Amino acid sequence: MNIEQQMIASGARIRDAMQKLEGAPVKLCVLVDDDGRLVRTVVDGDLRRALLAGLSLDSLVEELPEQGVVSLAEGAPPEAVLRYFQEYPAVSAIVVTNPEGRPTGLIQRKEHEAGILLSPPHMGMRETTYVQKAFEDNWIAPAGPNLAAFEEALKPASGRQHTLALSSGTAAIHLALRVLNIGANDRVYVSDLTFAASLQPILYEKAKPVLINSEPDSWNMSPQALERRLKTDAEAGCLPKAVIVVHLYGQSANLDAILPLTEAYGIPVIEDAAESLGATFGNRASGAHGLMAAFSFNGNKIITTSGGGALVSDREDLIEKARNLATQGRDYAEHYQHSQIAYNYRMSNVLAGIGLGQLELLAQRVERRREIFETYRSHLSEVPGIEFQAEPAGSRGNRWLTVISLDPDEISRHPYQLLRDLRSKGIEEPPGVEADAYATALQGAGF
Repeated sequence: MNIEQQMIASGARIRDAMQKLEGAPVKLCVLVDDDGRLVRTVVDGDLRRALLAGLSLDSLVEELPEQGVVSLAEGAPPEAVLRYFQEYPAVSAIVVTNPEGRPTGLIQRKEHEAGILLSPPHMGMRETTYVQKAFEDNWIAPAGPNLAAFEEALKPASGRQHTLALSSGTAAIHLALRVLNIGANDRVYVSDLTFAASLQPILYEKAKPVLINSEPDSWNMSPQALERRLKTDAEAGCLPKAVIVVHLYGQSANLDAILPLTEAYGIPVIEDAAESLGATFGNRASGAHGLMAAFSFNGNKIITTSGGGALVSDREDLIEKARNLATQGRDYAEHYQHSQIAYNYRMSNVLAGIGLGQLELLAQRVERRREIFETYRSHLSEVPGIEFQAEPAGSRGNRWLTVISLDPDEISRHPYQLLRDLRSKGIEEPPGVEADAYATALQGAGF
C-alpha cells in the first residue's frame, strides 16, 4: 500500500483530514511533522469528537486531543503484530516506521487476522470472461447459456451422463432423497465422520439417520461396519432406504467393498462427493459409482461457484425429477399449477459462469493440493503419533485438505492447544473433530 495516500502534513486542518479520509484506501490519516516523522494517526471518530467539542473545520489537526501512537518498526515479527491488535482492540491499522520514525506502511487488522486461510478460492480471468458475458447478454436469471454449458462440462468431470447444477451440495443431497421418495421414519445410513450437511437433509424429510462407523485408515465408511449393520437390520426387518457414502476430505471411500454389500440388499447409494471432485476410484471419477452423487462448489472447495452444488446420475429420469423439484415443482401445464412441495434450488447463470472458468483448471487444482499434501507428509511423517489419511489402492484423492490424526499416547499436547498456536501465528483453523482439527488447519500454513 502507498502510505503517502494516507498522510497529512503538519499544519493540515480538520477539513483537510476529512477530505483525505474520504479518498484514502484505509479510513485513517497519518500525521507527520516537517521532517516526515510520525506524529499520530487520525480516524473519523477523532474528527467527530473534535467538532462536537467545539473545534471547527478550520482548526489544526494538531489541536486534536493527544493520544498514544500505535506503530511498529519495520521487520516486526507476526507475534508482535498480533499482540498489538490484541492489546488495542479498537485499532484497525498499525503504522510501520523506519529507524528514523518515518511511516513506510500500514498493517490492517482485517488482513492480518485473515492470515493464512484454510482453503481460499483461486479466481482468474476465465471466470471474469464468462460472468461478463452473462451481464452483457442480460442472462442474469437462473437459466442461461453459462448454466447449460456448466452442466455439460460437469458430465466428463463427474463421469456422469446427466447433471443438475444447484444452489448447494446440501440441496443436491436433499433432492436425491426426495427423488427416492424417502420420507418420515425411513432409515438412511450415513458415514459417521462427516460434516452436518450429510445428515441434515435426512432430517428435513423426518427420516432417521443411522451412523455407520469409519475405518481407521481412510476415515471413510467401514465396509465391515456396514456389513454388520445391514445383516442386523435385515434380520430385524428395518433395512435402510438409502446409504449416503461420504468421500471425506477428497478421498473416495472403498466402493469396491461397499457397493456389492448394498446391491445384495437392493439399497441405492448416494455418494456425498461434496469434497472429492477431481478424485478417482477404480479409474472412474469420484461420484460416478452410486445411483446418484452430490457435489459442492462452496467457496472453500477445490473449485467454487461462490455458493453452489450439483446432483449427478446416469439415470435421466432421476435428474429430470430433481430438476422439476429444484424449480418450484411446477406441473406440466400452460398455467401455473403446483401439486407437490418443491424448492428454489437452481444455480444462477452468473454463478455458473464462475464454475465454467474454475472447471477448466480442475486438474491443476488437484495437482497443487496433492503437492501440498506431499510437502506435509515429507516433513511430518517421521514424527511419532502423526498419521495421514490413507489413499487406498486403486484410488487417487484430490487432497482437498491435508489432514492428520494425532495419537494421544504419543503426543502430549491437546489438539486445541496446537490450534491456538496456529491461530496466534495468523493461520486459520476451523472447529472440528478433535482428532483431526489441528491438521485440517495445516492446509494453509504457508505452502
